[in-house]
Amino acid sequence: MNSELLEALEVLEKEKGISKDVLVEAIEAALISAYKRNFHQAQNVRIDFNQGTGTIRVFARKTVVETVEDDRLEISIEEAKNMSPYYELEDIIEIEVTPKNFGRIAAQTAKQVVTQRVREAERGIIYAEYIDREEDIMTGIVQRQDHRFIYVNLGRVEALLPAAEQMPNETYHTNDRIKVYLTKVEKTTKGPQIMVSRTHPGLLKRLFELEVPEIYDGTVEVKSIAREAGDRSKISVYAEDPEVDPVGSCVGQKGQRVQAIVNELKGEKIDIVQWSEDPVEYVANALSPSKVLQVDVNEEEKMTRVIVPDYQLSLAIGKRGQNARLAAKLTGWKIDIKSQSEAEELGLYDGSQAALEESDAAHLPSEEALED
Repeated sequence: MNSELLEALEVLEKEKGISKDVLVEAIEAALISAYKRNFHQAQNVRIDFNQGTGTIRVFARKTVVETVEDDRLEISIEEAKNMSPYYELEDIIEIEVTPKNFGRIAAQTAKQVVTQRVREAERGIIYAEYIDREEDIMTGIVQRQDHRFIYVNLGRVEALLPAAEQMPNETYHTNDRIKVYLTKVEKTTKGPQIMVSRTHPGLLKRLFELEVPEIYDGTVEVKSIAREAGDRSKISVYAEDPEVDPVGSCVGQKGQRVQAIVNELKGEKIDIVQWSEDPVEYVANALSPSKVLQVDVNEEEKMTRVIVPDYQLSLAIGKRGQNARLAAKLTGWKIDIKSQSEAEELGLYDGSQAALEESDAAHLPSEEALED
């Protein structure tokens, strides 16, 4: 048993990366408990595990005292002097108390400890692997489902996709391959527990990183995302280089890039808008695809009043207020939308003046004409 145990410790150190010293320390601690439990002993003991020979011995540790009150923990000075004249009061003496049949108990205990430590080490390795993937995207395979979760195989671990994180427009079947966003990786007594999502805005961001090289390399930056999973999303993007069109980069040639993401999200509509530090421009962009006539900003209340043409009012607000709601979430500004006719009645917008300005602008000579 002893030679087999030593060989097993060597193999585990090489293959699993578990230190032999750590295993020996754990085995010794477990053997102390096993000794006390099996031989009904309460004294202080030390286990000596000789890593050269593999032998295991038990030593009782006793303190040298004048008068013995508990012979399990103490030894008299006279008895100690009989063992060695060099012992003094308060010294610790170790006396071997290895039971005759301790080898069988030691073997069983060592096996249990090694098995447990291997399991813990493997869990630790898996946890370390997946904690680095938190807030990242992975492809998994649907294994099974119940009323609470869909269980997704990510390779070395099974992740949990809660009902609240499932897209309402999707039906999941066994062996379906799906991309999921890792929201949380936790250590538990049963190993790492990984929670994933299909509705998280982070999933949309990671999908754009996969499809748009300019986002992945930092040329184009994702500034904000507002998402109502399975229905509609808005994403604002920005490029510091004026030569780069951030919206065009995300759309791709003939819409191929954004279409790949729409397909992955089972038809979820995606509006890509240009980010701007100017709230007037940013809010107007965010209300895409509707046309905006005017944006008035109230900095103190972080609120904007937006005026749109009458025929664009329903488009600006969106079905059940979705477009306006997503635009507000995307920009961080409250948005109050009014139609052109309502704004004119309230004196908030001068339609005739705006039309005159547009007409004047249309008749102004171009810069080239002025140069000529």
